[in-house]
Amino acid sequence: MTTASRDALELTPDVMEAAAESKAWPFEEARKIVKRYEGGFPDTVLFETGYGPSGLPHIGTFGEVARTSMVRHAFRVLTEDRIKTKILCFSDDMDGLRKVPDNVPNKEMLRTHLGKPLTKVPDPFSNEYPSFGAANNARLRAFLDRFGFDYEFASSTEYYAAGRFDEMLLTMLERYDAVMDIMLPSLREERAQTYSPFLPIHPKTGVVMQVPLEERKVDAGSIVWRDPESGELFETPVTGGHCKLQWKPDWAMRWAALGVDYEMSGKDLIDSVKLAAQICAALGKEPPEGFNYELFLDENGQKISKSKGNGLTIDEWLAYAPTESLSLYMFQKPKAAKKLYFDVIPRAVDEYYTFLSAYDRQDWKNRLGNPVWHIHDGTPPAIELPVPFALLLNLVSASNAQNTDVLWGFISRYAPGVTPQTHPELDRLTGYALRYFEDFVKPSKAFRAPDEIEREALAGINKALGALPADADGEAIQNAILDVARGIERYQDHKRKSPNGGPGVSVAFFQMLYQVLLGQERGPRFGSFAALYGIAETRGLITAALNGEL
Repeated sequence: MTTASRDALELTPDVMEAAAESKAWPFEEARKIVKRYEGGFPDTVLFETGYGPSGLPHIGTFGEVARTSMVRHAFRVLTEDRIKTKILCFSDDMDGLRKVPDNVPNKEMLRTHLGKPLTKVPDPFSNEYPSFGAANNARLRAFLDRFGFDYEFASSTEYYAAGRFDEMLLTMLERYDAVMDIMLPSLREERAQTYSPFLPIHPKTGVVMQVPLEERKVDAGSIVWRDPESGELFETPVTGGHCKLQWKPDWAMRWAALGVDYEMSGKDLIDSVKLAAQICAALGKEPPEGFNYELFLDENGQKISKSKGNGLTIDEWLAYAPTESLSLYMFQKPKAAKKLYFDVIPRAVDEYYTFLSAYDRQDWKNRLGNPVWHIHDGTPPAIELPVPFALLLNLVSASNAQNTDVLWGFISRYAPGVTPQTHPELDRLTGYALRYFEDFVKPSKAFRAPDEIEREALAGINKALGALPADADGEAIQNAILDVARGIERYQDHKRKSPNGGPGVSVAFFQMLYQVLLGQERGPRFGSFAALYGIAETRGLITAALNGEL
């Protein structure tokens, strides 16, 4: 079998020693929480992720939950799994709808509900859910469940209405001046003049009101405010869901009320985290640990947004690659800005399987630094993948395959005994390769005719391949074509050395092969490709290029 499960992770002395010294970022984050409770742990350590359901969930949302799960697992290992932990995925669905998202239907209907809490705005997609907030919450939960995350879902609307925040809301009302002293310096002068952390829900229109307060009644637990249009005065309790908070005080209040121990957030929220931490302290509670990750960017370098719908959706990534490749992309360099578009997928797929293949050869120190250990909670599967994903893509490109049967004809010849039944993971990748090629590679293919020197090189390669046995492996093919390149002055790289001490081969040689033979700018090791595609078939490509038939 090529796929096997491993036994559950045992926290042996070797594992614990490696965990204590691991430089992998989830362990570094988990140590913050361990240090936080040097005097003794609470009954449950609470990890939180926040979600604004004003737009459809995107991969950035998934990334925050995936990364938080990795930190939680590292913490469980460091504490030998003796402490109860929980991830709370909190939806700010009581926020007012400030603008109509670009990527939803029934925009005119939504415009008539601007300002109302998201859980009071009708579902624009169908009548399946009672509100826009509920519809987007369902989508969030569906994709979290799809990945098997262990979490508890929380709705802001439900928590406010059930009184779970009442005690801390009354504390904020009591310490109103301290909160204002923190917030006002961060605001523009015009907004500071009318700012209040409390946002009453209008009893007649249902709109979340952003209005200055006329009076605070601490003993009564209420605020007095004036409707800016009618001039009518209203007194609203700050408890029971009649009022919510501005988002930064709301974030801080939630930390304080729920006892959140860890929450990460995007780099764009660094200043907001600092303000929320100060407000949390003003409420008498310790703010959580956490770190700020870099933002995800679309193909134009713009921040991806739920309301704009730019960048990749979860379903789009998963149409072209396995889920584990997405988890790997989230693990790697969380503090570096990363492009999140279709062209990052093939590399992520191959890197995942490369890390997976290395795992069994590593000691525990390196295993705990291997992304697959964190992706699979310490028990990565044992998978053999005889053909990399990038090579499959080039096989599709060269063969013009329309279905997986064609690809398996080449694969079985290249690796006798390898079948869809013996290698189901490879079979899954063939389907991904066909879809990815059809949608992204094929439309951009652009063959070019070889010049005279390139024709000489191709003819030489054709002759060299003809001298090899039909079953020559990728290494033999690679050496044969390199020998041809070394004899052509254009492709000699004198900064590199060949095995015989002469000049090496320039990158331009391989770029030429892929541009002329496959109509693309780059590809995997050419010898490996030719071995998979077949020497006779590769010679056929070369002949077609020389005859102007590609």
